[in-house]
Amino acid sequence: MAGRAADSTVLAGARVVLPTGTVEDGRVAVEGTRISGSAPEGARTIDLAGHWVVPGFVDMHNHGGGGASFTSGTVDEVLTGIRTHREHGTTTMVASTVTGEMDFLARRAGVLSELVEQGDLAGIHFEGPFISPCRKGAHSEDLLRDPDPAEVRKLLDAARGTARMFTLATELPGGIDSVRLLAEHGVIAAIGHTDATYGQTVEAVDAGATVATHLFNAMPPLAHREPGPIAALLEDDRITVELINDGTHLHPAVLELAYRHKGAGRVALITDAMDAAGFGDGEYQLGPLAVEVTDGVARLVEGGSIAGSTLTLDTAFRRAVTLDRIPVEDVVRSISANPARLLGVDDRVGSLDPGKDADLVVLDEDFVLKGVMRRGEWIIEPKIV
Repeated sequence: MAGRAADSTVLAGARVVLPTGTVEDGRVAVEGTRISGSAPEGARTIDLAGHWVVPGFVDMHNHGGGGASFTSGTVDEVLTGIRTHREHGTTTMVASTVTGEMDFLARRAGVLSELVEQGDLAGIHFEGPFISPCRKGAHSEDLLRDPDPAEVRKLLDAARGTARMFTLATELPGGIDSVRLLAEHGVIAAIGHTDATYGQTVEAVDAGATVATHLFNAMPPLAHREPGPIAALLEDDRITVELINDGTHLHPAVLELAYRHKGAGRVALITDAMDAAGFGDGEYQLGPLAVEVTDGVARLVEGGSIAGSTLTLDTAFRRAVTLDRIPVEDVVRSISANPARLLGVDDRVGSLDPGKDADLVVLDEDFVLKGVMRRGEWIIEPKIV
């Protein structure tokens, strides 16, 4: 049934980024909660000349924001974190946990799964405890454990079908069997926080791993005699690599290297955000570990390891286009289409195709966020003068 004019909006005059390319002086019609191929006569028209309209961002690796933690916060606090990222253009996101006791993680899965079931989250990502103590980053070493498939299954069961990704050090005992288990259940097995060799990484990919968790970070560097996981992950077309484009985690040349070798179709820009994203400097907790955020950079109080980021995806988008000189269309694939495909929600989000959710972001000519719409409702309505 066609939508009523009162429920319809046409965004006109912008550069609209579609899967087929950028349309100059384009139009996006919204009817109710969906993108429409056309709009009825009398629909409200918003003139967005001089702006860009791109799909809503999809973040598949996010630990919190707005002062709220997805790992330990109450339901209301988690919703605060979700709202914070929505205000920065992320209309779809996964809640990522950090290493904790197994029973605690199972209880968190129960809390977060309810938010997935009611549509606030796109799933749960378990980052830890099945990771290497050699590459633990901001995870408590005392709580790490080998990826026993029985324990992986325990978390799968606790998540009630809402688990979307596990980060594993697949070289540890049980790692390959856990990858196979996850693949059988349609859950992403991501290689990360790993000390694997090149050969061990190839074995994990052959077993069904499909994602590299924040490539380059928390893994051995590329070396000419022992290429390690980075070479294996860059060269295999079955792998999509996560990249944190905040100017701290990666040098611009490394970002370019990843795009050059993977192509835009196998890159997912993520935040790896923690509570301080969209909130400010200060003292925080990341799981059981104390974190100090100074000038927007989060580090463990003890040891100084980088502890996630304070990044939001609108900043990642702007950096990618203006500083890294990546084509807008490639950035859109990396920040919307690719993660949506990996999460299995690309039938609803990730592009501006008719029939999909009306999730979109309006950017000005300098790629500064000016508007955010989610499911046909403005979270931030662009003020056009």
